[in-house]
Amino acid sequence: MEEKVIQEFDPNAILEVRNLRKCFPIKKTITGKVTQELIAVDDVSFKLMPGETLGIVGESGCGKTTLGRTILKLHESNGGQIIFEGQDITNLKSSQMREIRKKMQIIFQDPYSSLPPRSTVGGILSEPVEVHKIVPKSQIKDYVLDLMDKCGLRDYYYERYPHEFSGGQRQRICIARALSVNPKLVICDEPVSALDVSIQAQIINLLKKLQEEMNLTYLFISHDLSVVKFISDKIGVMYLGSMVEFGTKEDIFANPLHPYTQALFSAIPQPDPDVKMNRIILKGDIPSPANPPKGCRFHTRCPKAMDICSEIAPEYRDFGNGHCAACHLLNQE
Repeated sequence: MEEKVIQEFDPNAILEVRNLRKCFPIKKTITGKVTQELIAVDDVSFKLMPGETLGIVGESGCGKTTLGRTILKLHESNGGQIIFEGQDITNLKSSQMREIRKKMQIIFQDPYSSLPPRSTVGGILSEPVEVHKIVPKSQIKDYVLDLMDKCGLRDYYYERYPHEFSGGQRQRICIARALSVNPKLVICDEPVSALDVSIQAQIINLLKKLQEEMNLTYLFISHDLSVVKFISDKIGVMYLGSMVEFGTKEDIFANPLHPYTQALFSAIPQPDPDVKMNRIILKGDIPSPANPPKGCRFHTRCPKAMDICSEIAPEYRDFGNGHCAACHLLNQE
């Protein structure tokens, strides 16, 4: 029975997520029964091929970061499957995940709080190499210095502490730490949002260079659509925990299907002052994920909402070439 399930997985995909769900309890009874929960990720599915970059976009609070952390099993999922390199890792214990952790790493959003302040750069980068026995002990320092060079860090930074560096340099240290165990999949959780624009370009170019050199696969979480357009091969658009649209970069930017995607793209600044922007202004605030609206979750803010939108959730369908969306308007066309 187990062999049949494995055969159903896409053998070419490095990561396959099926109907993933993650909820956080808000209220419990005295006996511990959950009476109210916050739905952070709800029924999300996608595939990621080796060497690709998948950009995940959406407003703050839509579940992008929770999705990334749940895939890495930093949060335990409440439903669905996570298949990494053909293996279902959804229910694996921490001890069973130890070997897989080397292949899946994360670059955190804030380079200031994600580095231990009392460790030197050498110590920060050497620890995962030593713990996972990447190279013999006698070769660790040379290995780390070579890694620092790849990430644009000078060798004399080895003995320095995180507080002695700028934001861009700290993020390079975070990137080096993530790559120290030779991962195959790296989840980039808004890695440039805390940096100046000029530094953002340097970090994005570094990530692209390292991807080519080390054959890396990225899940790139961001709310900056221009950055996502530059670095991604595929794009997933999230709203209130759900994936509302998914497709290749070319299809999504040339023909955004979902009204929410259209509104997001209308907010991209145009460098040409003579180009008139047809900005779509969304009304109201994002509903609470603890009490999502019935039917389509976007209908409370959608300028094209119909009566059916407030009653029935739209089907998530493929409209050709893997370009998927969930909208009643598309089903009528």
